Amino acid sequence: MRIILLLIFSIVLFPGCESVKDPGSTHDIRISFAETVADSPKDGRLLLMFSNDASAEPRFQIGAGLNTQLIFGMNVDGMQPGTGMAFDSDALGFPYESLSDIPPGEYQVQALLHTYETFNLSTGHTVKLPMDNGEGQQWNRSPGNLYSKPISVTVSENGITGLEVVMDQIIPPIPEPEDTPWIKHIKIRSERLSEFWGRDMYLGAHILLPKGFEDHPEARYPLMVFQGHFPSDFGGFRTSPPDPGLEPEYSDRFGVEGYNIIQQQEAYDFYQRWNAPDYPRFLIIEIQHPTPYYDDSYAVNSASQGPYGDAITYELIPYIEEQFRGIGAGWSRFLYGGSTGGWEALAVQVKYPEEYNGCFAACPDPIDFRAYCLTNIYEDSNAYWTESAHKPVEVPAHRDYLGNVQSTIRENNILELVLGDKSRSGQQWDIWEATYSPQGAEGYPERIWDKRTGDINPEVAAYWRENYDLRYILERDWEKLGPQLRGKIHIYCGDMDNYYLNNAVYLMEDFLESTTDPYYEGEVLYGDRAEHCWNGDPEQPNHISRLRYNSMYVPKIMERIAKSAPEGADLTSWRYR
Repeated sequence: MRIILLLIFSIVLFPGCESVKDPGSTHDIRISFAETVADSPKDGRLLLMFSNDASAEPRFQIGAGLNTQLIFGMNVDGMQPGTGMAFDSDALGFPYESLSDIPPGEYQVQALLHTYETFNLSTGHTVKLPMDNGEGQQWNRSPGNLYSKPISVTVSENGITGLEVVMDQIIPPIPEPEDTPWIKHIKIRSERLSEFWGRDMYLGAHILLPKGFEDHPEARYPLMVFQGHFPSDFGGFRTSPPDPGLEPEYSDRFGVEGYNIIQQQEAYDFYQRWNAPDYPRFLIIEIQHPTPYYDDSYAVNSASQGPYGDAITYELIPYIEEQFRGIGAGWSRFLYGGSTGGWEALAVQVKYPEEYNGCFAACPDPIDFRAYCLTNIYEDSNAYWTESAHKPVEVPAHRDYLGNVQSTIRENNILELVLGDKSRSGQQWDIWEATYSPQGAEGYPERIWDKRTGDINPEVAAYWRENYDLRYILERDWEKLGPQLRGKIHIYCGDMDNYYLNNAVYLMEDFLESTTDPYYEGEVLYGDRAEHCWNGDPEQPNHISRLRYNSMYVPKIMERIAKSAPEGADLTSWRYR
């Protein structure tokens, strides 16, 4: 089996074998950064990109899908300004493994330095990681990163010679969003996180205020927490109709013409619902909690990222409730979100069962690691290949609703390894490791599997199960958790989720529906042929329902409040017209 895998790995690791150049080809590439953009040494991940698509800069054309362009990466420590550095000809690349594999032709070439900072953790480890700089951990647009303007290069059969690339551009800071009469923005220093990271660390939030907030100082409000990826501002809320004369744009994802106009109209429709006389008055928040590993923390405590769960639940949310007159009790707090936010909504409800009164988890990231997408991390020995005596098959990572595959798990992970080793890519599989894994000897997360081969580490898998496999934790601890979570769990997923996330939902549903002591009293629903991220509306297409997160669960929340609010709870001060 091992021999077969290695043979297949060597043949199909990267596409374009017919274009692979003579291994004797040579490369002479030197990269530097100008003193005008940085006057001190830099650590980080040096990325070199090639593109034969002139529609955008190469740094915006990198991904795991069929349209990706080429990227290669290497670490740098103490890179000096104004000094050319040889780009390592052995640097790993994607989708071609080596610079020698690039087909001859004309390319636009661009270099970028994703800069790292040094953190002295409370665990005693010293690590180098990319600090978020207000962009939500995006390497290609993170303020402070250095890059070059694209230049034209001819790649010949003999290699790349005499290529000098100077990074003389720096990505500028991102302006902070401004307060409006409806939307406020806060940022607080977290004591817990600052202690863990050995430096000041902050949490932020965008708060949507209810109608009449200023006119009703006596009112105290329930809280809706919208979990998800890093939000630059509060989204989906607009106080005016769509811009007149807005040029309609086609959405490739949904196959819909004028989707930009639809988005503005839905945002305006929500504003109108929010102001309707009979609409319940809530506070809604979107949290900013990026980490040096990803655009958000996954909202739980973890060995390598620190106590984000406690910091959000016991520092950030009480602060918001105090500043904006929240009720401040577990029965009045609700969680919802999709994808990453779906996992977070369910995980936070499970980890803090009495601090919140219900979660609405749409298309959640894997909630049962027996279906970690298409991998069973407890029984499979390899994440990249299905086991077979004679014909291993590569495991897909992304499909459309008809089952057409665009990428594989191996491809996703190799691209991440190019973008950053030691779980530092800032991408999806690495953040799962940074959240779920124990901390390794160097202070970085332990690998769940070898990034090059896909071989799974069973000891790390066992740690994941005990700490973050939500179905396993519920089943293990149901005697205690069941009474605390009764009526609080709601899960929604399309049965053709692009990332196969519905498989884990099936397993979770099997447990929830078979458990009667007590019965969970929630719901699990599926969208027929619905892709990522279906969130529970059977009447509307996915491209519409995904724009209605902030209002679609309100009727269910009101039912929950009516059923579960304790005697004497404030059910009236926030129900004004």
